Amino acid sequence: MDQEFSDIAYLGFMKHNGGLQFREISGSDFEYKATIKEFHLNSAGITHGGFIVTLLDSGMGTAAHRVLGPNTKAATISLDVKFICGSKAGDILIGSAKVLKKTKTLVFMQGKIKCGKRLISTAEGIWKIL
Repeated sequence: MDQEFSDIAYLGFMKHNGGLQFREISGSDFEYKATIKEFHLNSAGITHGGFIVTLLDSGMGTAAHRVLGPNTKAATISLDVKFICGSKAGDILIGSAKVLKKTKTLVFMQGKIKCGKRLISTAEGIWKIL
């Protein structure tokens, strides 16, 4: 079920961070994207690691909610992030979230963020179904 990116920029925490766009690729694979702005940069002129983690948590969390359905909530209980490469203002970051396993109480996922062919970061996370 490939679809266009939808704008979730004004929902929840991401409305304070410049926004996020999201789309479903399949029942267990999702993509999200954001454009890096000057206010996302650290003092070294590269995208702040906290913003990268925010993108991963928001994109993967949205994927967990989509898999669970509209009336079920989930919260991040674990997110392990690896920083591979930097990005700068104007870069478009494309994230992916893959649901590996869903149990009665947990959702296990892998994620990554790329800028073109460059791998920016990877993540593994667990979401608790509330």
